[in-house]
Amino acid sequence: MTADDHTGFDPAATLDQINAATEQLIETAARFTDADVRAPSLLPAWSRGHVLTHLARNADGGRNLLIWARTGVETPEYPSLAARDEQIEAGAGRSSAELVADLRSAAARFATEYRKMPPEAWNQTVRWTRGQERAAVRAADSRLCEVLIHHVDLNADYTPAQWPTDFVRDMLGRVAASFSARDDAPSIRLHTTDTEISYDIGTARPAPIIHGPQTSLLAWLMGRAQGADLVVNGASELPRPPFLY
Repeated sequence: MTADDHTGFDPAATLDQINAATEQLIETAARFTDADVRAPSLLPAWSRGHVLTHLARNADGGRNLLIWARTGVETPEYPSLAARDEQIEAGAGRSSAELVADLRSAAARFATEYRKMPPEAWNQTVRWTRGQERAAVRAADSRLCEVLIHHVDLNADYTPAQWPTDFVRDMLGRVAASFSARDDAPSIRLHTTDTEISYDIGTARPAPIIHGPQTSLLAWLMGRAQGADLVVNGASELPRPPFLY
């Protein structure tokens, strides 16, 4: 799917992907000691406890959006961005066991609501806390993205190389499209050396061409890798993409 195209969405298959990714995440988190969850994550100013709390509250927020789509009753993702941040800060200092239990139960609540969704509800428009109005189907792929990307941010033994191939392919197209809509993104062409697909970002031409495996390109664009295995033509060094996620 592209950012605006929901054809080909298979709710059951996507939930299987979300559940599998969540189980991998919980397996990682369950190995953390209380000291481990105080350690820094890859996200500035956030510990692993912050990341795990965010993932739990994100599951609850996604569940709220699904309730909205299914019932037609406006159910905000979060009360506000400030309230979301307060919830994360308040929960980050808990014990490892408490963090994992919270994550597990929130993920189960999300999955339970997900299974209640009738086919037509996925096309209902709901509003995210930042104001974006999108079809509810985006709450499904957004949850998968949250789990897979933030698993890397735990700075443990899970890396972008472990992202599923289908996720990488779909996400790379979305990220390229998102950057193309921004004024602060550099004009570049991405060339995936493993799939031979190219993505253009920005309108200035000629633009540097960056070559590499699709997983490496996505990890670099999303700030989860330095791009050491990428090759750039038309520039002396890799440009620095703006913060996206």
